[in-house]
Amino acid sequence: MICIILVAGHGILLEKEIKKDSSGRYTNLQGVPKALLPGVGGRKILTFWWDALNTRQLFSDVYLVTNADKYKHFERWATAHDFPVENIVNDGSTTFETRLGSVADFELVLRNKRVNDDVMVVAGDMLFQDQKFDLSQVLDYFKLKDGELAIYYEMEPSERTESRGIVEVEKTTNRISRFLEKPAPDQTSSRLASVVFYCFRRKTLETIPQFLAQHPDVNSRVFGQYLSWLVNETDLPVYGMKLPTGFQLIGQVGLADYEKWLSFFSSKQYEQAARKVITARAYARIGLIGNPSDGFYGKTISMTIANFWAEVTISESERVVLTPNPLCDPTQFGSLSDLHCQSRKEGYLGGLRLLQATCKKFYQYCSTRGIALAKRNFTLKYDTNIPRQVGLAGSSAIVTATLKCLMQFFNLTDKDLPKPIQPQFILDVEQEELFITAGLQDRVAQVYEGLVYMDFSKNIMEAEGHGRYERLDLSRAPTLWLAYLSDPSDSGRFHSNVRQRFDNGDEEVLEAMKTFADFTDEARVSLETGDAGKLAELMNMNFDLRRKIYGDAAVGRKNLQMVDIARQHGSAVKFCGSGGAVVGLCSDPNNLIQMKRQLQEEGFVVCDIIPYSSTPADNNGTVLLPGNKAKIHGNKHQ
Repeated sequence: MICIILVAGHGILLEKEIKKDSSGRYTNLQGVPKALLPGVGGRKILTFWWDALNTRQLFSDVYLVTNADKYKHFERWATAHDFPVENIVNDGSTTFETRLGSVADFELVLRNKRVNDDVMVVAGDMLFQDQKFDLSQVLDYFKLKDGELAIYYEMEPSERTESRGIVEVEKTTNRISRFLEKPAPDQTSSRLASVVFYCFRRKTLETIPQFLAQHPDVNSRVFGQYLSWLVNETDLPVYGMKLPTGFQLIGQVGLADYEKWLSFFSSKQYEQAARKVITARAYARIGLIGNPSDGFYGKTISMTIANFWAEVTISESERVVLTPNPLCDPTQFGSLSDLHCQSRKEGYLGGLRLLQATCKKFYQYCSTRGIALAKRNFTLKYDTNIPRQVGLAGSSAIVTATLKCLMQFFNLTDKDLPKPIQPQFILDVEQEELFITAGLQDRVAQVYEGLVYMDFSKNIMEAEGHGRYERLDLSRAPTLWLAYLSDPSDSGRFHSNVRQRFDNGDEEVLEAMKTFADFTDEARVSLETGDAGKLAELMNMNFDLRRKIYGDAAVGRKNLQMVDIARQHGSAVKFCGSGGAVVGLCSDPNNLIQMKRQLQEEGFVVCDIIPYSSTPADNNGTVLLPGNKAKIHGNKHQ
């Protein structure tokens, strides 16, 4: 592949204002071409581009096209930066009035150097915010798509669409559906700005002479007009790729704008450097009603709880490092007996694999969705207090927290990875990478947080690619308790053969999943009307139906014991997830005390549930007391 750098423009406004500046700060820059002015950190703008292009031998040749007036400046720069002087093409123009236009300059290089290859073209006088973006990702994505590629970025709030080429991008394919050259705000809602940074297939270069023939006016011979022509007037597919950095051409800006953008990008770089450590949490969840129908086109209501959490921390480092957790990923033991005990209880699969799988899937997602990531390495570490293998969504909590860290570290937003899609991403990490049997419920609850109603109906899932998720009023939730096994077995075993029966069209299972969904809709009404009695009845019915279709052997003896004790004391009770923990609703305080005592005496761990919800006003999350009560039973393990 060939790269062509465009630096043939005549920046008369900026050059004149630098010459007239009386402060003395720019005396040494008088007559200097725009591309050789200082960028972020004081290095020449063109040098930043050459450093990015001249790594890993991405291109067989790099050419630079300039004008006759500034040729000597670039010749001197080339000898100082190991750029081949013979690869500089002189377009012969000496004034703004005699300029050729960027597309004509591009065509000159194609003819002069007899280019017969795919080409990347960039504007060498373009400031950019983050010098760590990875060009190899751009080339990989270009090769993935059968079309041209245009780089774009998300505009800052202060930027105006009238100063940019704006693209409208199809969400599923990333194909650019419209290209608008400097549109008014009422012409498009898009804030995606295209810059002079494109990849063209060899066969598409044949359209350049055709475009120039149709656009004899030099004012039209610019790449914004060429891309607009390609997208809007030809059948050639042009795709978009987002870079995690802002760009600013300084071609026709004045000194004040040059100073403004230089200061702005410098401050952004400082802010990024100052944000050395990012920490994110995801919380355990309880399935209040409807589970396990989330994996069978059903409906559920779940709630995140503040009692248990997974926390992931990311910080910039020289290499990508995944740090084992000493409790969850032990590599040293006090004795062989200690190793045996830990392995028997915890198994061999700690959280490190979850970090690694999430990172792999994150890079894969960005690569296939046209999102280029900065070349920034990092160290990830995690901690969690979620009990293992009791169905409280401990694995998905680690994946969710890791995803939050990665998105923030690489400056991705919900526009890049939409919130309704995030639960499926998390599920794919576990199912496709680690072969963990699971449904969407846990991931939806941990992404949305709080009390969440979820509809996974087949028609919705197939039409929208995800379910419909709605946060309910958490203050409506009654006081709940939680009990779990102190020495659990793998919760994945409890799924039994129900999946196979469902896939085979077993009428009993199909009807059960429909009934679980009906329970969920009834429970929502109960929550909204404050009918705790009806909710308790539905919780019991949910467990009984689950027991019926899964069977006692799959449910497990210890799980049945927790349920029996709870019901002996008049408490409603059901599985939190796939087994190993139960959630209960007991209206009688005296019975609740006696029930807790008996559960503890049988070796189960019991605690009062503390609901958790985050709000836009409180990014760290808010712990809400259920039922608008002045206090709850407590927040310590009993």
